Amino acid sequence: MKGVIIFKGKYGATWQYADWLASALDVPAMKIDRVTGENLSKYDFLVIGSSVYIGKLLIKDWLKQNLASIQNKKIFLFIVCGTSPGEKDKLNKIAEDNIPGEIRTKCAVYFLHGQMIKKNLTWSDRLMLRLGSLLARNPEDRKNMWEDFNDVKEENILPLIQKIKAFCLSADPHGTLIKEVPH
Repeated sequence: MKGVIIFKGKYGATWQYADWLASALDVPAMKIDRVTGENLSKYDFLVIGSSVYIGKLLIKDWLKQNLASIQNKKIFLFIVCGTSPGEKDKLNKIAEDNIPGEIRTKCAVYFLHGQMIKKNLTWSDRLMLRLGSLLARNPEDRKNMWEDFNDVKEENILPLIQKIKAFCLSADPHGTLIKEVPH
């Protein structure tokens, strides 16, 4: 089985997850702007990663533009965002609003908690964050939106790695993807 990890992020969390996945699965990782439908044809499965910016996947437009090239492939999608893993309704809304219906029901979607370090944000992103926090109705949400966090951890990708390896083994029982899952 031949796979590739393609990703787009803004502040490094998506890149870090992609790098860990590439190492664990022994497959290449590349930024999405280097990938075209033409060079996707040589892969059996795709691991696609994106961060979320103001409710929108950074790869949303790319997914639409490359739909014909990807809709018949096995897709594992990881979405990196600041939304708490326990907020299932919000996470499902992100997926519903951003993943084309033609692939949404066929791909495995994994939400990975990201990071937000205010000092690393651009001034415009800090402004957007401040405005968003002022619009939050719940005072606790308002407070939480403005606090730094970094939940980018290698163990967050373990379920995704296991799912990909299970897919590869079911498609190729002799398994060409043998690296061990990190502990």
